Amino acid sequence: MFSGELDLIHMISNSGPVVNAVLFLLLSFSIACWTIIFIKYRYIRKAFQESALFTDFFWKSRDLAEAYVRAKQLQGSPIAQVFRIGYIELKKVSQSGAMSRGQNPDGMTPAGIDNVKRALRRAINTELTRMTQSIPFLATTGNTAPFIGLFGTVWGIMNSFHGIGLRGSATLAVVAPGISEALVATAAGLAAAIPAVIAYNYFNQKIKIIETELIGFSADFLNIIERDLISVKGSAS
Repeated sequence: MFSGELDLIHMISNSGPVVNAVLFLLLSFSIACWTIIFIKYRYIRKAFQESALFTDFFWKSRDLAEAYVRAKQLQGSPIAQVFRIGYIELKKVSQSGAMSRGQNPDGMTPAGIDNVKRALRRAINTELTRMTQSIPFLATTGNTAPFIGLFGTVWGIMNSFHGIGLRGSATLAVVAPGISEALVATAAGLAAAIPAVIAYNYFNQKIKIIETELIGFSADFLNIIERDLISVKGSAS
């Protein structure tokens, strides 16, 4: 095993400048991808955990103000942050409606509900943008790294055949070392691309689940507001 590692290092050190540049580029891609994978995994895991805590608290709580206080504590929950934005907008339109028409501060108009809907949509888009940030780089690496590695391999093989032409000999002992050194670039490209593609698909699946939960929670929150509006109108009549 140790001799194999030394052979790999030997092949890389004996590669040409173009192949070495390709290997350095692929190494940079790989480091960046693993950094994104580590950060996004922790972020999405925290989002799931804290969203579950907030959702459970929200449905057990009978006061939106208490849920708002809890939402400020769970900064890693996308659902909590969407609710926080929606609750702030709800208070704004309730207070502005009460001041302009002399209504009960808890009253709400259909126009006010539309404002809350827009605020919730903006909040959902903001959270989704935050979650998907840097993830497209994984797809870029997965799509381009094999071709970058292939370019290094083709260039290395070209140099090998050029050397064969200069020596005038095509024995296996002459051909094999140059080709094996060139193939290292392809292996490096696949090593960078495979984890990136797997992580990209995994994160996309998790983000779609969170997006569905955000849309569902937003609809439930609006239903609560509309139900309160209907009850206020019924009591006023």
